[in-house]
Amino acid sequence: MNKPLLFSWIISIIATIGSLFFSEYLHFIPCTLCWYQRILMYPLVFFLGRAFYEGNSKIYAYILPLSILGMLVSGYHYSLQKIPALQQFEMCTSGVPCSGEYINWLGFITIPLLAFVAFLFITFSMVILARMNKND
Repeated sequence: MNKPLLFSWIISIIATIGSLFFSEYLHFIPCTLCWYQRILMYPLVFFLGRAFYEGNSKIYAYILPLSILGMLVSGYHYSLQKIPALQQFEMCTSGVPCSGEYINWLGFITIPLLAFVAFLFITFSMVILARMNKND
């Protein structure tokens, strides 16, 4: 069993379910950056699930660009929320502002931080998977 692949798949499932829970059950309207993060996370559920089912350990070459880009977008989004000086560079000009915080658990945990951590775990798992492939 490929543990990094399974771990990444589980993380992507949890992130996707969490995202859908916030929007569909709690009726949080996603901002533009939230949509970009969703676009990068949702396909990972299918890609990683199929790779785990087929035992394809070379999937890291396709997952890493998505997860790294997701980290960059969610990191930027979190910075917009927590650093007031950056709010003048906010790209969300219509609809829900990207600097808005639907949740703020413990004073620092927001939805973009949750996405960042999920992308970070997936990225680390894919790096481990890549190193395992090089050793084989």
